[in-house]
Amino acid sequence: MAEIKLYQGYPPSTGRIPKPDTPVQPNIVTVKDGCPVKYPGCEGIGVRVVHPSNPSAPAQNFGQVVFFIPPHVLLKPGSHESEESYYILRGRGVMMLAGRPVEVEAGMFIHLPPWCEHGIENTGDESLDVLITTSPPHP
Repeated sequence: MAEIKLYQGYPPSTGRIPKPDTPVQPNIVTVKDGCPVKYPGCEGIGVRVVHPSNPSAPAQNFGQVVFFIPPHVLLKPGSHESEESYYILRGRGVMMLAGRPVEVEAGMFIHLPPWCEHGIENTGDESLDVLITTSPPHP
């Protein structure tokens, strides 16, 4: 088991984002509030839930997309400068990560540094649902 570390608190503000005088309100959304997006060369559908393009939750520094991949569909490997994290919500599949296949299933996190080549295939018989977080957000 990993050692539990005591949280030491946030460092002092850097001043890059000044704290407003009035309370900042959160954006509380569901996938239904997101903006659907189709990716070239893939039969899956993404929904931009927290993203600069979503007026219901217009994040500035990162994006969150729920990606729905139908059974037996492949998103071919590619790479980009955004850092990403995949969290497998439902289903199972195989990710190609830097040229090697890795089996993935619900409950797994995959961290992708900038320019890490990656692709994903749904090898199951149900939807492969993935929460993808990117920083900076994809356009």
